[in-house]
Amino acid sequence: MSDNQANAPGQGWLDIIRRPSLEAFASAFAEDVALVTSVASGPIVGPVGVRHFFDATRAMYDPIAFVHETSAGSRTCLEWKGKFQGQDVAGITILCRNPQGRIEGIQLYHSPYEQVLAFSAELARRLEGKLIPLPFPGH
Repeated sequence: MSDNQANAPGQGWLDIIRRPSLEAFASAFAEDVALVTSVASGPIVGPVGVRHFFDATRAMYDPIAFVHETSAGSRTCLEWKGKFQGQDVAGITILCRNPQGRIEGIQLYHSPYEQVLAFSAELARRLEGKLIPLPFPGH
């Protein structure tokens, strides 16, 4: 990886979610990591559920790119833009680390509202049977 790639916004996060095995992926997280997102009505808890979520969402964006990253103490904020079903979507991902440096919380927000609804419905369809209970309204 070049220095430019290593310093690109979101590169560290992308490296984590692209780890090839569940074991390698889970090593970045606290055992009780919780993902709270605007596209689900409840938290997704634990590395396995978080892995299912990000495996599904990576395939849903037409393109997605992180456009800004800032860190302060135990928090990293990542702004992103992309397309879903041909429409613009944008948001922010906030990573919270514990004193050991593992991610213990993820906040993920999408906008605009119409994309939140469409994304949530498609994500629920893709995750059915993989997350129990499924944290999506109406499912």
